[in-house]
Amino acid sequence: MLLMMSQKLNPVLGSCLTCILLSAVLAAQGANQRTRPYVEALAADALEGRLTGTTGAHQAADYIIEQLRSIGAESLPGQQDYRLPFEFTAGVSDGGSSLVITNGAPWQTAEVVQGLSFSDSAVVQGEVVFAGYGLVVPEAQEFSYDSYATLNVEGKIVLLLRYFPEDVEQAYRGILARYSGLRYKAMAARQRGATAVVVVTGPRSPNAGQTVPMTFDTAIAGSGIVAASVNGAVADAIFEHVPNQTLDSIQAELDTGNPHIAGFAIDGLELTLDVTVTRETLTGNNVVGYLPPSSSRVAPEAKPYVMYGAHYDHLGYGMQGNSLARQNEHGAIHNGADDNASGVAAVLAAGAWLVEQELGRGIILAFWSGEELGLLGSSEFVKNAPVPIEQISAYLNFDMVGRARNNRLSLQAVGTSRAWRGLIEQSNVPVGFNVALQDDPYLPTDVMSLNAASVPSLNFFTGNHEDYHRPTDDAETINYDDLDRVARLGALIGRNVALRGAPLEFVQVEQVAQQGQRASVRVFTGTIPDYTSDIEGLLLGGVIEGGPAAVAGLQQGDVIVEFAGQSITNIYDYTYALDAVKVGEELTVVFIRDGERLQVTLTPTAR
Repeated sequence: MLLMMSQKLNPVLGSCLTCILLSAVLAAQGANQRTRPYVEALAADALEGRLTGTTGAHQAADYIIEQLRSIGAESLPGQQDYRLPFEFTAGVSDGGSSLVITNGAPWQTAEVVQGLSFSDSAVVQGEVVFAGYGLVVPEAQEFSYDSYATLNVEGKIVLLLRYFPEDVEQAYRGILARYSGLRYKAMAARQRGATAVVVVTGPRSPNAGQTVPMTFDTAIAGSGIVAASVNGAVADAIFEHVPNQTLDSIQAELDTGNPHIAGFAIDGLELTLDVTVTRETLTGNNVVGYLPPSSSRVAPEAKPYVMYGAHYDHLGYGMQGNSLARQNEHGAIHNGADDNASGVAAVLAAGAWLVEQELGRGIILAFWSGEELGLLGSSEFVKNAPVPIEQISAYLNFDMVGRARNNRLSLQAVGTSRAWRGLIEQSNVPVGFNVALQDDPYLPTDVMSLNAASVPSLNFFTGNHEDYHRPTDDAETINYDDLDRVARLGALIGRNVALRGAPLEFVQVEQVAQQGQRASVRVFTGTIPDYTSDIEGLLLGGVIEGGPAAVAGLQQGDVIVEFAGQSITNIYDYTYALDAVKVGEELTVVFIRDGERLQVTLTPTAR
């Protein structure tokens, strides 16, 4: 009866009364900490940290499906299963690389020669050019350094040092460090015609004489060049062919940072480099449930879906390189209670409450895998959407929502729709959080995937803490009372979106350079890369309306293969190419569209 009466009141007042009534119901249901069982189940040691593609992650998916069934959620329309599988590159290993110096015996154990994780697999033979640190700093950085200035490496194997000059002035260290990544060095050599790169960690550098660890590289694509590292013994054997000099003495000269100290060809030396890099492919699973609309109050054509989402994967035993475990914690299970069993719990709890409500739009409950490896699951959903992305009225993401302190809650990506602030204020009346609103949607979480697809998005976040990405992020550290309140607020906001006659309108938020980011983010091109593609080049997942790329005529599905004169084989090449670009100066973009090679002129702007 009260619901019927509220329909005759002022719409805002009526909605507030509805929120208060629903909140009272939710609070009563949550008196026993509705979210606690979900977190305790997902953050249990038995799931071994839920690393994407592992048995623990599959068991977590099974558990989530059980909970979806228990609240009455169906699989998505047209889908036979709650699971939406996707393949991904789970790791890399050296398949037995070797190096031969001028017809000598092969060096072939991992301790002495090892492929780099981004290397192509091939056999390369050729003469050798030593290129110092292999650094190339674009002139746009107002600091000139080019290891190749006097060298011809066309068709040659390039030998170079890891890192950057050890004794360079502090003012230049940051600039040189930015261009010292091995992927960038390999690209610079490839751009100049080199057939392979051999990296050595010099005797004056950290980790002197050691090969480069084959760390996990989330990129599916290779680098377009053969690349390996060798240890100090192999390097010494190579430099026996350099008269009157040692690697130590040469590095000492280079470490002054003097850009005029040149590399040289090593006469009479020929290397045969055989690199085999094995990329392990596994299957991850997004888990997606659906609550059909229970009311015809909203026209079917008015974007009929509201989507909730949270990633359920975590770090396993923390061996992938992004663990922050302290020295005595290495190798321990990272249970990820806050990151992100808490988000999964919030979505499940919100879904359990919403299933009892009158809803004018269908509710999608999405649980992503692969977030910790680079937003793989949510990106895959957008790329191969099982429902039309343009039919999603709004997306609510929950990531690390279990450690609220002092009644504070951050709601991010608010700038993606002008309607968010009013909806949040209205829905928060009965919940009472001290809410901090942030417009920026460019966040290291799944909200970025949906924002890139022009879906109005909102991210719930209770803040970072000392247990982040450590084995100490356990279920007993969660603030369950406030986690229930987060779920309650999310349910109220989603319900109000689901009952709106008109869908939310998307607003493109300008991406602002953050302190500490690469200098290139000051240059705006308006491209939205597809980070999951394994094709050669940069596949565009979209372009920002009105941005330089859109004005130039680029569009979703184009594959950039050359940018400002530099060949592009992957996202890394593109990122590095941006560093050489100047605001306001025209450049040429070569791209593939429907099999045809085309080019346009693009003028970058400032952010």
